[in-house]
Amino acid sequence: MLQKLRREFVVITMALVGLVLVVALGSTLVSGYINQTNMVNTALTRGLTGDLDFTPHFGEPDGDKDSHGTNLLTLSADVSTDGTIIAKSSYYIDPDILTQIISEVLSSSEDSGHNPQLRLSWMRAQNSTGWRISIVDTQYVESSLARQTMTDVVIVLVSMVVLFLIVWVLSAWILKPIQKSWESQRRFVSDASHELKTPLAVILANTQILLDDPRMPPDTRTWVESTNDEATHMKALVEDLLTLARTDEAQADGAKRVLALENIDFSEVVDECAIEFDAVAYERGSSIEKDIEPNIYLQGDRTQLARAVRTLIDNATKYAIKGTVVNVQLRKADKHAVLTVNNASAPMGPDDHEHIFDRFYRSDKARSREETGGFGLGLAICKGIIDAHGGSIKATSTVEKGTTFTVTL
Repeated sequence: MLQKLRREFVVITMALVGLVLVVALGSTLVSGYINQTNMVNTALTRGLTGDLDFTPHFGEPDGDKDSHGTNLLTLSADVSTDGTIIAKSSYYIDPDILTQIISEVLSSSEDSGHNPQLRLSWMRAQNSTGWRISIVDTQYVESSLARQTMTDVVIVLVSMVVLFLIVWVLSAWILKPIQKSWESQRRFVSDASHELKTPLAVILANTQILLDDPRMPPDTRTWVESTNDEATHMKALVEDLLTLARTDEAQADGAKRVLALENIDFSEVVDECAIEFDAVAYERGSSIEKDIEPNIYLQGDRTQLARAVRTLIDNATKYAIKGTVVNVQLRKADKHAVLTVNNASAPMGPDDHEHIFDRFYRSDKARSREETGGFGLGLAICKGIIDAHGGSIKATSTVEKGTTFTVTL
C-alpha cells in the first residue's frame, strides 16, 4: 500500500510540475511564433508600400530604421496582369523560383500566402501597372523557431528526468515515518494476536472441563456457558486479526513472501464454496444458483482465496431477502477472472457503500454482532486477500438489482 502511495505521489507531483513547465515553455514558443509571424507580415507590407530600390540599414539605432523596425530580406516586384515582370528590387532570386512564385500569386484567390517547400512568404496588392508582389525569405525565422522548439523539448525532457529522481528520493524520505508507523502497527496486531491465542486456549479448555462436570449447579453452568461463548468469539476475532496482519504483510512485502502461491483451478474453488453454503442458504430461507465457467486457472493462495469466496457467499446468504436467490457467477474476461456474487437485499446507504470494506464497520441496521455473529472484519479480510493477489473488489447496490460484489483477479 505504501509503495502504491509513493507511486501516486510521484505521478501527481511530476504531472503538476510537468504541466507548469510545458505551459511556461509553450507560452514562450507561441510568443516567439507570433513575433516572427508579425516580423514577416511587417516585411511583406513594407515591400508593398516602399520603393523597389529600398536598402536596409544595419547598425543604426531602432529609431533610425524604417518605421517597421525589421530588416528581413524582402524582394518586391511590379508585375502585369499577364505575369510579365515590369520592375523588381535588386535582390537576386533564381529566375525559375521567381516565375514559380509569381505564377502561384496570380493564380491564388488570396492576397497573401506561404510556400513551405521554398520557404517563401508572399503578399500582393493591385497598382496602376497590375500587381505589386512582395516576397520574404522565411528560412531564417523558421529555422529559428525549429531550434527554439527543439531546445524547449530538450529542456522539458531533462527537467522531467531530474524532477523524477528528486521526487523519487524525496517521496521515500516523506513516507519513511509513515512506513515505520505502519510496520509498528502491523507487528503489534500480529504479536498481540499471537500472545492472546494461548490464554484463550486455556480459558476455553477450562470452561469445557467445567461444562463436562454434571454436578455443576444450573446457575453456575449459565455463567460458564456465557464465558465459553465469549471466549469462542474472542478466539474468532484473534484469528481474524492474524489474517488481516498476514494480508497487510503480503501487500507491503510482496505476495510471494507470505502467500502460498500456486496454479489453482479457481472454477473448482468457487464451485466448492457455493456447494458448501447450499445448506446454510436453505436454513436462512434462500437458495444459491451457480453459473461457473470451468477451467479458469490463476496463480493464487488456494486457502486464502477460498476464504474470500466463502465470505462473499456467506454475506450474500446472510442478508438476502427470504425466498430469493443468491447468484454466484464466474467468467473469464480477457486475461482476468471475474467473480460476481449477487443477492436481493435492501440497498446499502451512502455511508455503508463508502465504508463497506472498512475494518470493524457495521451499519446500525444490519451489521451488529448480536444479529450476524461477526465483528465487521469479514469484508475487510476479503478485500485484503484480493488486494494481496493484485486483484480488485467493488460493491454496487440498487433497489432493482440488489447488492453485487465483483472480484477481478
